[in-house]
Order: sequence, then C-alpha cells, then structure tokens
Amino acid sequence: MTPLKLFLIAAGIVALFVAPLGQGNYIIYILSSWLMFSIAAMGLNLTLGYAGQVSLAQAGFMGIGAYITALMTLAGIHWAVAVVASVSACFVIGLLLGYPALRVQNHFLAFVTLAFNTLLFLVFRNEEEITGGSFGLVGMPRPSFFGVSTAKNLQFYYVTLVCFLIAAGALWWILRSPWGRAFKALRENPIRAESLGLKIRRQTLLAFAIGSAFGGLAGAVQSPLVQFIEPGSFGLIHSLKILLMVVVGGAGYFFGPMLGAAIVILLPETLRFTEGYYLIIYATAVIVLMVYSPGGLIGLGQKIYNRLRPGYEARRDLQQGVQL
Repeated sequence: MTPLKLFLIAAGIVALFVAPLGQGNYIIYILSSWLMFSIAAMGLNLTLGYAGQVSLAQAGFMGIGAYITALMTLAGIHWAVAVVASVSACFVIGLLLGYPALRVQNHFLAFVTLAFNTLLFLVFRNEEEITGGSFGLVGMPRPSFFGVSTAKNLQFYYVTLVCFLIAAGALWWILRSPWGRAFKALRENPIRAESLGLKIRRQTLLAFAIGSAFGGLAGAVQSPLVQFIEPGSFGLIHSLKILLMVVVGGAGYFFGPMLGAAIVILLPETLRFTEGYYLIIYATAVIVLMVYSPGGLIGLGQKIYNRLRPGYEARRDLQQGVQL
C-alpha cells in the first residue's frame, strides 16, 4: 500500500471520529445508521462482489442478529457476549442455508435467499412469545464498558464506529488472504478456478457464511442503537436496500459498500429541502448511475481517472524492432 493511500485511510478514520462532535442527536443517529448499514453491505459485497453470488437475505441475517442480541440483553447478558452469539449464529445459519442453496447459482440463488428472508419475516411476526410479534421488542439497554455508559447517542456512535472498523479490518484481511484470492478467482472464471484445484462450492459457501456473519454483526448493533425492533425492519425491501448500497457504491471494490451506504442513507436526508420531490430526484440519480456506470460510483471514478491521466505510448521507431 502506498503512503498516499495510508494517509487517506488515516485521515478518513480521524474524520469519522470527529464527525459527530457538535452535532445534534438526529445527525449522530443518521451517522450511526450509516456505519451499521455499511457493515451489512460489506458482508453482501463479499458474497456478491467477490464471490459473484446474489443474496437477498442480508436483512434477514440482520434480523437474526438483532433478535438474538435483544433477547440476551433484555435477559441481563452483556451486549459484548450477545454480539459474539449473534455473529456465530449467523455464520452457522449461513453455512446451513448455503450448503443446499449453493447447488443453484446466480438468479436461482437469489430466489432461494428471497424465500429464506420471507420465511424469517413470518417467523419473527408469528412467534409472539419470543419475538413480540408485530409489536416487536423494545427497551434494549445500551452497554457499559468498564463502568463507562454508552446510553447517549454520541457515546454509542463510537461503539458503532469500533464495530465498523473491526469489520472493515477483518474484510481487508480476508481479501488479502488466500481465501480472498480464491473468491476473486471464482467471480472472474469459476471453470478456470476449478481447473486450478479450487473447491468452488466450498469457497462459495465460506463467502456466503462470512457475509451472513457480517449481517449478524450489523443486527447486533441495530438492536441497542434503535432500541426497538419489529419484523418489518428486516423484510425484503431492506435486503434490496442493502443490495442497492453495494451496487451503487461499486460491487467488488473494498470501499464500495461504504460509499453506497452513504448515498442510500445520507443522500435522501440532504435532499429533504426539496420536500415531496426528493424521492424522485434520488431515484432518477440512481437510475442514471446504473445506466451509465454499472460498476457504481467507484467504477465511474476509475473511468474518469483513466481518461484524464496522461497516456504512455511506445516509440514508434521500435515497434518493428531494430533494422539492420
């Protein structure tokens, strides 16, 4: 990694730490929501952008993590323990779902995960004794660490930020490990990857399970952040929302989910001054982006950079070799 990239990453982390200072509770909540959805989108990006498999169940895994965390914290168990349980449960469920589901590929897998998300929604709504049904669960406590409370929005923002940085660091390590190179090979050419000895199904299953665990972490953050969860928060529309974050930001790019989550979460807030027209403007901007840049915003930025940077051309007198 170049010194410039290291400097930009360090500057970005510093900006995240100072961003909520002096802001009101609503702005801090919006920033926390952006970090939370970025975690979920990072997991989906691993499944879609790197392993090349479409999943429509990311909101469902967020729901699993949120409900497990809510039930455990309401029972008096510390939030940190509930986070570990939520992430582990989503990883295992991702393995169990992925093993039969990954017999199919691409849009067929999307239908399987869509059905799973719908099934989870029905379970959350109908198991009233556990999940509270349509009324949901309320009053999840925010944790304390070594006697320091995080009850206020600003304090819990930094808890969310730490979770975001841990998730980003884990994803960074995964993508630069042999697993990450295998995921990229599967996305580019599965047949060639298999010919080189990669176990396609095992690697794809691993990517799906890890992406599901990221969804569980996002749900574990959502439970104390919102302090109210109900089945509608984890329906299909929210899985599509997370998918939009990945696609708009740039699937297959490390910073794509973060940028996409910023667009999906923060842009509508900045357009509210247009009153009833902000959704029309927002939807039009997304459609234009997808038409002219399927690679998302980062892909568009790379296209512009490649056109503007100076080109290098070989000497024409050397194209035919040395004339004797």
